Amino acid sequence: MTAYWAAHAWLPSGLAADVRIAVDGGVIVAVEAGSASSGSEVRLPGVVLPGFANAHSHAFHRALRGRTHDGRGTFWTWREAMYAVARRLTPDTYYRLALATYAELALAGVTVVGEFHYLHHGPGGVPYADPNAMAAALRQAARDAGIRLTLLDTCYLESAPGRPLEGVQLRFGDGTADAWAARVDDLADDETTRIGAAVHSVRAVPPAAVESVAAWAGARGAPLHVHLSEQPAENEAALAAYGATPARLLADHGALTPSTTAVHANHVSGDDIALLGAAGTTICSCPTTEQDLADGLAPTGPLADAGSPLCVGSDQHAVTDLLLEARLLEHHERLRTGERGTFSPADLVAALTGAGHRALGWPGNGRLAPGAAADLVAVRTDTVRTAGADPAQLVLAATAADVDTVIVGGRTVVSGGAHLLGDVADLLTRALG
Repeated sequence: MTAYWAAHAWLPSGLAADVRIAVDGGVIVAVEAGSASSGSEVRLPGVVLPGFANAHSHAFHRALRGRTHDGRGTFWTWREAMYAVARRLTPDTYYRLALATYAELALAGVTVVGEFHYLHHGPGGVPYADPNAMAAALRQAARDAGIRLTLLDTCYLESAPGRPLEGVQLRFGDGTADAWAARVDDLADDETTRIGAAVHSVRAVPPAAVESVAAWAGARGAPLHVHLSEQPAENEAALAAYGATPARLLADHGALTPSTTAVHANHVSGDDIALLGAAGTTICSCPTTEQDLADGLAPTGPLADAGSPLCVGSDQHAVTDLLLEARLLEHHERLRTGERGTFSPADLVAALTGAGHRALGWPGNGRLAPGAAADLVAVRTDTVRTAGADPAQLVLAATAADVDTVIVGGRTVVSGGAHLLGDVADLLTRALG
């Protein structure tokens, strides 16, 4: 058994002082607030939070950081640069890129990542000898980086409603929902990995196939994720092809449930918000990506009020800072409404931690409580960014650079701001070279 002590820690009841956390077998077995340190515990600096959940990641998009941000254009012009990266990756190069990307996530306090995985096959859509070779690369990368993975294996069948895949998109597709399911059936959960499902979008998956994927996830109790109304063009395509918004299509085909996470939801109507909230569908907001790609501001306040839990993701990894993603939930609502205080610090911590773990199929984690995985993130309160900050408001001041210690399942992965793998910048440089 190992005991940790923190001057401040974020418990399910809120911020507490002088907290002792006992861990055995990678699981928290006791938490005691108001407990003076005996001197025998491992002392953690600053404020200790539960492990962060990055609920929406495309690991290979990390190759685009700093290379696609200049000039004019839209999401659709950016997509061509993304396709160029997808065109050249192999299982080996994808492993190296994902390893570096996931190590960077660990440095930022992430203990579980949801990988929205659609780069399945070789050039021209030809399957590898192991049809899940790319998934295996991601699984190994997460394990070697020291974090958990929810592999959201993605069904991707059309380039637009009624149009076949073409070019590099052929690497994404399995032909039919049944063929997708047959391939994913060969994947299994393990101690550090959960297998989930994803519908890329209603642009890329026709309604009957949406229903099949949702049924597959429901039968296995697996999380189901979907890109939803990220761009107005997606709504326009759905209305033209099917006479319904993306949210309505998902609802009509059994894909909106409490186990569903809708990613983005930037351009949803009042009726869409009501559908999502009534279903208890989680919303994963990815604010730094939505800023970079000019996606727009999601109405996260009304979505939360309607009954949708909120979590966050770094999506294309233009920025790797989950504290910032959480803070931007509040800041984007300030921009959208002209008012402050839609989300409290406690709301933001919940989105950063427990809500994301639940959305990724780890419902007992993301909290500092007995029975949860021993995922601890110590954020310093003595840096140039955080000095003088109220510990209860740290989520509104700290950045990824202030993360000092990250413990995943009782194993120290980051200590003193350094990853156990060594120089992550060098890993990234070599992977991106």
